[in-house]
Amino acid sequence: MARPMGPVRLRRTNYVTLSIGAILCLFIIYFLSHTSSTSQTVSASRPATRKPASKASLIGERPPVRRFNLNNVTITPDPIGNREAVLILTPMARFYQEYWDNLLKLQYPRELITLGFILPKNKEGNTATTALQAQITKTQKGPAKDRFRSIIIERQDFDPPLTSQDESERHKMENQKARRASMSRARNSLLFTTLGADTSWVLWLDSDIVETPPTLIQDLAAHDKPIIVPNCYQRFTDPETGKPAERPYDFNSWQDSPTAQDIASKMGQDDIILEGYSEMATYRALMAYMAEKDDQVHMEVPLDGVGGTALLVKADVHRDGAMFPPFPFYHLIETEGFAKMARRLGWHATGLPNYKVYHYNE
Repeated sequence: MARPMGPVRLRRTNYVTLSIGAILCLFIIYFLSHTSSTSQTVSASRPATRKPASKASLIGERPPVRRFNLNNVTITPDPIGNREAVLILTPMARFYQEYWDNLLKLQYPRELITLGFILPKNKEGNTATTALQAQITKTQKGPAKDRFRSIIIERQDFDPPLTSQDESERHKMENQKARRASMSRARNSLLFTTLGADTSWVLWLDSDIVETPPTLIQDLAAHDKPIIVPNCYQRFTDPETGKPAERPYDFNSWQDSPTAQDIASKMGQDDIILEGYSEMATYRALMAYMAEKDDQVHMEVPLDGVGGTALLVKADVHRDGAMFPPFPFYHLIETEGFAKMARRLGWHATGLPNYKVYHYNE
């Protein structure tokens, strides 16, 4: 039998507890409403780029379309009169102040000149880059009329094959293939990343060329040749007489010979012919030994191979695909391979045996 329940006793209401509960409720409501408004404020203040952009807005943010009609890019014997852009390219392992000083002496409008440099990523390259940047800063912060149109500095993304850049080490016969293959890669990297759509001429100028006529660009362009190269000499003091003298330096500008062609026919696929070494007598006609009369500076000779110490090229030659092969190309490499490749594309090289530029004497 169920036991009857007694009277129900209600607990007395605790007003303190009710008060605390009410305060907590108000706090929660305030916190939730404040967080919501803050979130909206933050969302509103976020940059527009964080929001998903519509297709229309993306197209609007792209740079404007630039059109170039290469038929309007002139390449003439009067580059200054026709305001033609010149790209001066220099692979640089060492910085010579004489090179920079000579560069500043060129009498070509600087607003038409773009400079391009490529340097190795090693200790010597770091030193050269620092010195180069100091001179560039000094020039580009000077008067506007003395500033170049633009200057590009690049660092190689591969290691140089030689640890030393001393002249004796650079010119050892056993080092030539690796050294010149590396030079080709550097030249091509520099060319492919700097050649502009409005470039008319490309002047290859080695970093150890310290003396040229100030009118070098317009003098070479006046011949209206697709590829033209002056004679590279070196000044020195004659040890026998003690007097200033000069001697040929670059032997890579030449006219081919039957002997050289016969040597090439017997070579392996990956072998190259080198010029200027007694171990490999080619009996080519070297432009270095064609210099006769200084007053006939504009005398021209046809060439089959060219050196790159100072080399003026019509930009169309490079646009057609002529580059510096880092591999044996008809048993030629680098600048000599470039001349051969250009010839295969229908462009011919010309030399000026009596027009001289001068190499640094180490």
